[in-house]
Amino acid sequence: MLINDPKPEVVKKLNRYSLLKKFSKAKKLFEQDIKHPSLNVELLEPRELRIYSFRIDRKYRASFTIDSGKAKVLDITLHYQCISSETYWTLLGS
Repeated sequence: MLINDPKPEVVKKLNRYSLLKKFSKAKKLFEQDIKHPSLNVELLEPRELRIYSFRIDRKYRASFTIDSGKAKVLDITLHYQCISSETYWTLLGS
């Protein structure tokens, strides 16, 4: 499954946390096999929003949705940190 190019805000976070190289590696694994064990893909709560996350490293995760067979990265968060309220409310409205 392909991942759409991340939004500029996401790229900015990746650069700020020096995660660009790790994200590229995780993205490559994701596009080869979404079920790769090192990605640890999870469906987040509340499940009805259909927001998933995959592991970038032990500390950071990328949250994403799936639309038309492609993944769209929404945010980069600390593991066990919720997605931003802005992203949450945007998804509720769609």
